Amino acid sequence: MERAWVFSVWNLFWPIMMMVLSCEKRRNSAGSPDTRSQSFLVIASEVACATTGPGSELMPRFCGSIISATARRCIFLNHHRAPTALPVALATLSTMAETEPMKKALISGITGQDGSYLTEFLLSKGYEVHGIIRRSSNFNTQRLEHIYIDPHNSSARMKLHYGDLTDASALRKWVDSICPDEVYNLGAQSHVGVSFENPDYTADVVATGALRLLEAVRTHIETTGRKVRYYQAGSSEMYGATPPPQDENTVFHPRSPYAVSKVAAHWYTVNYREAYGLFACNGILFNHESPRRGENFVTRKITRAVGRIKIGLQKKLFLGNLKASRDWGFAGDYVEAMWLMLQQDKPDDYVVATEDSHTVEEFLEEAFGYVGLNWQDYVEIDPRYFRPSEVDNLRGSSAKIRELLGWKPKVDFKQLVAMMVESDLERAKREKVLADNGYIASHQQP
Repeated sequence: MERAWVFSVWNLFWPIMMMVLSCEKRRNSAGSPDTRSQSFLVIASEVACATTGPGSELMPRFCGSIISATARRCIFLNHHRAPTALPVALATLSTMAETEPMKKALISGITGQDGSYLTEFLLSKGYEVHGIIRRSSNFNTQRLEHIYIDPHNSSARMKLHYGDLTDASALRKWVDSICPDEVYNLGAQSHVGVSFENPDYTADVVATGALRLLEAVRTHIETTGRKVRYYQAGSSEMYGATPPPQDENTVFHPRSPYAVSKVAAHWYTVNYREAYGLFACNGILFNHESPRRGENFVTRKITRAVGRIKIGLQKKLFLGNLKASRDWGFAGDYVEAMWLMLQQDKPDDYVVATEDSHTVEEFLEEAFGYVGLNWQDYVEIDPRYFRPSEVDNLRGSSAKIRELLGWKPKVDFKQLVAMMVESDLERAKREKVLADNGYIASHQQP
């Protein structure tokens, strides 16, 4: 803590020293008085915004006191030669003093469905967003391409860093260097079916990965004295065999390695909140979909097939259990709930759900019916897609978050299915053009 205090003092002292020296230098250099005074304002702004690390959260308040006083002195020295610059200068300094610092968010799983929607949402709120991405020989940032700005551009507020939830040292390094105000742990091996085939990896990333990130946040807070808020992405799969409706007090009964790992991550988060006083929240999100959903998830698998079948690129769709019932919402709505949890006075756990469930068969009817097709003409059951232990019915009760945080879903089931089908239909049309001209093989799908 002593070292952190020294760092804090240094971070607050050197910008003031730089400003005074720069001010005097600009004041004595050639150029018009107006130019010199305005140059000082640029210096003051840049110094205040450039301060990072321990103690940086105090800089805006410092701008309102010592920095503003220093700036006024420099400006008044030139006032008799640049009277028009004074009102503008003082107004700018006043704005600097009153403006809140730009918040920083760190997101694991930023390249996923939820990560991309959350990034968009936080950027719209004025955040600087940092994301942890895994190294790959192939680009895996497709969901972020529409908002990506080259980091060499000064306007870029989204920045990506190589790391992994299996690498504790990388997590600690990025938390310490970025100094986030909010951390969102969305990263996971999130496919239930795959978790049966890769249980060790799933547990390492989903359960122990959450523990690694929590520990990185805890040690960072302990070392620097900063305040950091943490969000853990939970899952309705944690309820498993427990009958609906499921809320925050419902007993967990997980039915897959993925679900078991999410339960562990949930309780790690609760433990760090209770043991260390972390502002840590669990969001127990029921199924949430979008056109950005991974193509191996059943909802997106269906809408992809609908588009391809309608255009003539595919003839059959193979699925497993059609009787499974899920509470499906729109991912874009759910990321707002994540953010709301971290804006409260006290940390807590919340269920996020539409409170309306539908079977896979009902999803098929809605999706195929949207383009005028009968799903029974195209769908076949493949036993390989049945899981060793099935989860029959998940339907959330989100009364708590609706009442306390004012959140509610905006997109209903029919709107969600229509949104996904329309997106995949347009994609299938583009693929048809490529296939007709020999750029892709049209026989890759059944």
